[in-house]
Amino acid sequence: MSVSNGVIRIPCTHSVDETIERLKRILESRSVKLFALIDHSGEAAAAGVQMPNTKLVIFGSPKAGTPVMLASPSIALDLPLKILVTEDDEGKAFISYNAVQFLAERHGIPFELIKVLSAVVGIAEAAAQ
Repeated sequence: MSVSNGVIRIPCTHSVDETIERLKRILESRSVKLFALIDHSGEAAAAGVQMPNTKLVIFGSPKAGTPVMLASPSIALDLPLKILVTEDDEGKAFISYNAVQFLAERHGIPFELIKVLSAVVGIAEAAAQ
């Protein structure tokens, strides 16, 4: 695991596409809504540009996230939560996400609501295994 500029990056034991499928299953099993899956590399290819396999998963729970946004409206810039799954030059997959403490400090999230943001950690770690 590495941390840089508030972004946590962890290696995956599966490919990007397998990790995405794992993420989908984990979200479904936890009754977390998958809002969007953005295929950055697919869109780049459609524009005639190549990039390593890169996909962004946007997910959350309106019931859990809304109180956080009411307490600190600027967090809406970073919610719903996001996990980026990328491939490096050697074909190794990685998961990246915003560190919970970074988000909490950035938006002044009250201590009692930080747990809502912490869901990303368990989801990312489970998907990376």
